Amino acid sequence: MVGFREIPASNRSTLFFAELDNSRANSGTAGSLRSLIIGQQLATGDLPTGLPVLLEGLDWLRGRAGRGSMLALMAEAYRRGDRSGEVHLLPLADNGAGVAATGTLTVTAAPTAAGTEAVYIGDRRVQVAVAPTQTTAQVATAIAAAINADTSLPVTATAATNTVTVTARHKGLTGNDITLARNLLGSAGGEVAPAGLAITAAGLSGGTTAPDLAAALANLAGEPFEFHAMPYTDAASLNALRDHLAARWSWDRMLYGGAFAGLRGTLGTAVTFGLTRNDQHTVCLPADGSPTPAWLWAANLAGACAASIRADPGLPLHGLRLDVMAPPREKRWGDVDDRNTLLNNGLGAFVVTADGTVLTDTLVTTYRLNAQSVPDDSYLYPETMYVLAAAIRRLKAYVTSTFGRFKLGSEGTRFRPGSNIVTTGVIRDGILAEYRRMEADGLVQEYDAFAEALVVERDSANRCRVNGLLPIVPIDQFRQFAALIQFRKSTSLT
Repeated sequence: MVGFREIPASNRSTLFFAELDNSRANSGTAGSLRSLIIGQQLATGDLPTGLPVLLEGLDWLRGRAGRGSMLALMAEAYRRGDRSGEVHLLPLADNGAGVAATGTLTVTAAPTAAGTEAVYIGDRRVQVAVAPTQTTAQVATAIAAAINADTSLPVTATAATNTVTVTARHKGLTGNDITLARNLLGSAGGEVAPAGLAITAAGLSGGTTAPDLAAALANLAGEPFEFHAMPYTDAASLNALRDHLAARWSWDRMLYGGAFAGLRGTLGTAVTFGLTRNDQHTVCLPADGSPTPAWLWAANLAGACAASIRADPGLPLHGLRLDVMAPPREKRWGDVDDRNTLLNNGLGAFVVTADGTVLTDTLVTTYRLNAQSVPDDSYLYPETMYVLAAAIRRLKAYVTSTFGRFKLGSEGTRFRPGSNIVTTGVIRDGILAEYRRMEADGLVQEYDAFAEALVVERDSANRCRVNGLLPIVPIDQFRQFAALIQFRKSTSLT
C-alpha cells in the first residue's frame, strides 16, 4: 500500500494524477552560515541601533555608520579574512555615561631638515611633510591637520602649542586599544624620522563604559548567526554574549554559533583575564603591543575562521593568515612555553613568520572547568563545537525530511512497503545510514562504536515520542607530530 498524503482513495476521475514527496530528496546543507559583526556606529550614523542589518558593502556601511566608525573598520577587517560570506551587523550607539579615550603626540624638538614623518594611529599610517623652518607648534598643527584629513581613522585630533591631542571617535573602553607611534616600519620600510624632529607619543587611555550589549542581543531573537565578531572584553559584555550563545545552543532553539574576541595585554595580563572566563562558545586571541586594535584582531580572526569553517568545519583552525600588524619582536610570544601557558588558560595563540605575517597557532575556547570546577577539556577546541553543530543539523534535516509526517508503530508491526509508518528500528537504521554519510564527509568517525552505543527507543510515557541516545564522535584535527629520532650508526644496526 502506497502512503498517499493528498490523493484521496475516493477519487474516480480519469487517469493520471501525481503528488510530490520530497522526503527522500533532501540533500541540502544548513545553508549560509551567517556572520554578525558587533560594533558602534558614529552619532551621525543612521543604522537602526541594536537591530541586525545585512552588510550591503563597505562603501555603503561607511556612509551609513560613518567613516572611521568602529563598525566600518571592523567590517573592513572582517572582509580581509572572509571575502564572500554573508555578513550582518549589530550597530550600537555609544553609552551616554561613557568617556572617549585620549592620547597625545608631543613635539619636543623641531626638525633641522626636510623629511616625512610617519605617524601611526593604531595600524594606520598618516604621513606628514615637515620642513626645517617649522617650529614645534607648527609641526603639531600639521600632524593634527593630517590626522583630521583622513576621515577613515578611528580618532580626531586638535593641536595646542606643541601638543597634538588625539580623541577616539567613540566613547568606551575600546578606545584604550588605539596606540600612537611613529615610523613603525623603520628604515627598511622607508620610514625615517626627519633629522632633529623629536616626538613623544602616549597612546590612548581613559576610555570608559561599553554599550549595553545585552539589550541589543535580545533583539536577535531566532535569527541564525554562526560567527560573532566581539569587540568588547569587559566582563559585563562577555557575560551577556555568553548567556546569549548558551541560549542559542539550547534544545528548544538549536541555532548554535560561537564568538571571536581579541585582547591587548602582557602575558600575565592575558592569563589573569583567561582565568576569569569559562565559556565554550568564545575564542579569545591575545596580543601584546600590536598596533592593530584588539577589536580589529577580533573581526579579522572571525572572518578567517568563518571562511575555513564554512569550507569544512572539521579542518583545524591553526595556520590561518591574519591581516593584522604583528607585535614588536620583543613582545611576541614566540616560545612554545609561552604559547602553552596561553593555551592552558583558555586563550588562543599565534606565531609570526620572518616577514611579519601573523598565523594562528592552536585556538581554544575559554572553557576550562566543569560545573564542579574540575578541569574539563570536552569543549576545549572550537572545531569540536562547529563539527557538533554541523552534525546535529545534518541529523535534524534527515529525520525531519524523511519522517516528517509518519505514523509510529511498535517494533514488529507488519505493514506494506510505502506505508507512512515508521518504527524505532527504521529510524535507527536511517540514523546509522546518515552517520555513514557524515563519516564519508569527514564530520564524524568511529562508526562501529557509534552503532554499538546508539539507542533509539519508544518513550515509556508518551507513545508518540521516540527517544534517542546518539553517541557522536566528532572528527579530530591533526595538530602535532612527535618524533623520537632514534638514530643508528652505519656500521651497527643492532
